[in-house]
Amino acid sequence: HSFYDRSTPDVALASDGLLQTAYLVLLVAGFFWFADLRRRDALARRSAWAGFVLGLGAFQLFDGVVNHKVLRLHEIRYDVDVLPYDLAWNGVAVVLLIIGAVLAVRSRDEGRLPAARPAGGGG
Repeated sequence: HSFYDRSTPDVALASDGLLQTAYLVLLVAGFFWFADLRRRDALARRSAWAGFVLGLGAFQLFDGVVNHKVLRLHEIRYDVDVLPYDLAWNGVAVVLLIIGAVLAVRSRDEGRLPAARPAGGGG
């Protein structure tokens, strides 16, 4: 399916091109940001993975609910009962969001320095 397939094939192709261009720009920007964090030794790996998985789930759920159902830009399949496809698509999105949330909770203290103890031991 195309990003927007409720018009002519040319419009569908153009919409796919614009969407893929936006994805590519964001992907390249993300890799530059990732590389900069690694270079500065500031990369929190578990937090980065949590954000990546949360982003995947959020995009997929947004696509399944907003693009497919609310805006009706496109469907997963046509001329069939789409309920099983919608349940699978949005179900995977929810699973990704849960995994991302668990990773985020487990990595919330990553990169923080332990609190310094006062000098003198004071006992």
